[in-house]
Amino acid sequence: MVNIIDLSVALDNESPSEPFPVKIFYSGHGEGYKAWRKRYGIEAVELTHTHGLGPAWEEISLNTHSGTHLDSPWHYHPVSEGKLAKTIDEVPLSWCYGDGVVLDLRHKNSGELITPSDIQEALDKIKYQLKPMDIVLLMTGSDKRYGHAEYFEQPGMGRESILSILDHGVKVIGIDAFAMDRSWKDQESSFKQTRDPQQIWPAHLAGMTKEYCHIEKLANLDKIPQPFGFKVAAFPVKISKASAGWVRAVAILD
Repeated sequence: MVNIIDLSVALDNESPSEPFPVKIFYSGHGEGYKAWRKRYGIEAVELTHTHGLGPAWEEISLNTHSGTHLDSPWHYHPVSEGKLAKTIDEVPLSWCYGDGVVLDLRHKNSGELITPSDIQEALDKIKYQLKPMDIVLLMTGSDKRYGHAEYFEQPGMGRESILSILDHGVKVIGIDAFAMDRSWKDQESSFKQTRDPQQIWPAHLAGMTKEYCHIEKLANLDKIPQPFGFKVAAFPVKISKASAGWVRAVAILD
């Protein structure tokens, strides 16, 4: 029997965990009846089989980076590995399904940088060696704050820590936090102290050197009962020429 674990957050209306809040406009079954009456000229009393009701639907206004989503190389920079970067509709689907491995980084505090040594220590702890096309999932525990303003308090990856994973042939890295990098305020603080522009967005911009995608706003990584030996599926919605696509990411255990 296959066990499927949901690794995605819900798209909530006006969530405080979204810097560009999602707006969901709900149309109920009563509005559905009105639409049917306008289109078909049918009266509610004639809809005996639906008790006078029509269909429900929703209209949503959101950013492509709202909710659980897959960032394409185009999001980071127009060039990756010296070539035109892929948009989300150009990302190979073979990248989005593969063997998963969870790295436990919950000991890292908000604002801290996740280093290559942190990655190696997490791998050593579970006695695992990365291989090409693994989907690496970084567990920080930040998902437990989703729905609250504190969600943005998180550790984050740096350029070298990203490259230390990609050097094994990995194409997709996921994190259960708002972003792959540290919070905006932490990046701002580091930049103001050093005036080093490479303090801004280092994990994302690693994609200029090595082509990769990452999944942001994952959830429930702690519910996967084993650190490896499972599959991950995270297929993005096919949005033409977009920098990201929403995913319903899942872990699949046989």
